[in-house]
Amino acid sequence: MTSPKLLSRLTLNVDLVASGKHVGDLMLRWSDNSNPLGYHPIPVISLKGAPGPTVLITGGTHGDEFEGPAAMMRLADKIDCQALTGQVILLPALNAPAFSTSSRASPLDGVNLNRAFPGDANGGPTAMIADYIERVLLPRCDGAIDLHSGGKASFFAPCALATQTSAPDLRAANLALARAFGLPLIWELGANNDNRSLNSAAERAGVPMIATELGGGGGVDPNITDVTEAGLMRCLAHLGVIGDAPTLDQVRRVEIASGQHSIYAPGSGVFDRATSAGQDVKAGEIAGRFHFVMEPERPSISLRFAADGFVLAHTCRGNVSRGELLALVAQDVTR
Repeated sequence: MTSPKLLSRLTLNVDLVASGKHVGDLMLRWSDNSNPLGYHPIPVISLKGAPGPTVLITGGTHGDEFEGPAAMMRLADKIDCQALTGQVILLPALNAPAFSTSSRASPLDGVNLNRAFPGDANGGPTAMIADYIERVLLPRCDGAIDLHSGGKASFFAPCALATQTSAPDLRAANLALARAFGLPLIWELGANNDNRSLNSAAERAGVPMIATELGGGGGVDPNITDVTEAGLMRCLAHLGVIGDAPTLDQVRRVEIASGQHSIYAPGSGVFDRATSAGQDVKAGEIAGRFHFVMEPERPSISLRFAADGFVLAHTCRGNVSRGELLALVAQDVTR
């Protein structure tokens, strides 16, 4: 006889049923040298008004991405619960252990949360967080938004990400939510998407969802944060939680057609970038020069794009190692 599936080892000390604004923790118990008998707090903010849709908004899934959490905290201060039709659940530092150290992966287990879904209730700390989101929170939601940026390593052309799920209604809902966010660029996640992401968790739960990539560099850009705050308000209006907000009609849709179109470091050295995120490029065009600074006897080389495309992101690192991403190249969605 098999044992029943454990609900979760995480405990939420916020009453999600109560109306109004409530703040507390998702309590991650992981006994280690830093916190042997207590818990690692994951901040939770619940904003609930009249009966209506429930929307989950997460940030800090990677702990070195800050525009999203900043915009979420603005939202928590701005929203009047009495004017809400429904509920907004905010987790501005979803991977709180990583957020506390401004790192992409958790210092508790070295795992990237956005490559940990569906997670495991009996797994390590990152797996437990992923499991709680996928099995406990997402099923109670009518929409979800996961705010990312390029972190310290990369800069992305600001865009909304929508999954190309095989379910037509869900795919249409994802695209509609991406359009509502209001950025002029949508990145569609197709065959090259990683099914261990929060986007894929939402797809499995049948919940309309978008993610974002909002610049990057490891700081908080005020212009991008302003755009993010406005985009969140538009999405909440689109989902029927708050009043009307204008949407953008003209958008560009791109996808990763092939991982071979992107530019990667051929060795250890410095990438002397010739292009930036947001640019259109042609096959054969120079992406930049690569300098083997620590091996000055080696001549520098030109790195060229293998196909026509759009530079979705570029590295922010100066000194890079073999295999690191230098330029992420996408193509227009033509379907």
